[in-house]
Amino acid sequence: MKFTLAWDRKAKDTYDLLKLKAEASLKARETSKRKKATRDEGLFKQVRKCIQLLKQNPRHPGLQTHEFESMNNPFQRDEKVFVAYAQQKTPGAYRVFWCYGPRKEEITIIAITPHP
Repeated sequence: MKFTLAWDRKAKDTYDLLKLKAEASLKARETSKRKKATRDEGLFKQVRKCIQLLKQNPRHPGLQTHEFESMNNPFQRDEKVFVAYAQQKTPGAYRVFWCYGPRKEEITIIAITPHP
């Protein structure tokens, strides 16, 4: 089942900032004719892929999705919040926090943050 996405404003701002950094980095890399992608480009690619997988299948094994109990659902207090891994085995690995709703077949991205 495919889901549609809704965004918390802060999560969307974080996503947009990651995207801007990646685009600026790519432009600078192309100007200097370097071939290796930068950390900003790689991070955005991983976060984008995580979100695409969430849309297709929130239980995809590569996401290692599980319940996150330290955050409240912004729509219904009794509903769960989940965390998906955008990066693995990386210091400060990024995580995507999300929940189902508020509408049917919709996922809301609550936050995109590095792991402490």
